[in-house]
Amino acid sequence: MIAVDGFDLKLLAALQDDGRLTNQQLADLAGLSASQCSRRRMRLEQDGVISGYRADLASEALGFNVIAFIHITLATHSPDNADKFRALVLRTGAIQEAYALTGDADYLLKTVLRDLKSLSEIVNNVLMPHQSVAHVRSSIVLDRLKATARLPLI
Repeated sequence: MIAVDGFDLKLLAALQDDGRLTNQQLADLAGLSASQCSRRRMRLEQDGVISGYRADLASEALGFNVIAFIHITLATHSPDNADKFRALVLRTGAIQEAYALTGDADYLLKTVLRDLKSLSEIVNNVLMPHQSVAHVRSSIVLDRLKATARLPLI
């Protein structure tokens, strides 16, 4: 864990809300000089606390109207099979997030798709036929109540 102080937390909280803030804007929010903010930001970037900057795109505005969570059970529990499944996940663009789990399923995948036909395609033509996969169960999101990547810093 990286050591951060109260000023760092203020900077990080502000940047979570708007990654385009200038050092002067950050300074005004944190009560520091712009040069201090610049040095702190660079240190947080170099230490890997700030892992990047990006634009959040509105999926529905771009025609991605279906979010589905897919539970995967592997055919066998070997390092080789897990590596094959990991490679499949990494090369499948519709999979936004993937988690290894405890419990009934081995993995949980979050997919964002244009329509139900696209979900059918990924389940029936990508996941089910893959040699590493034994069982696939999908759940379609009816309503998103909250979506954030924001950490509860302060």
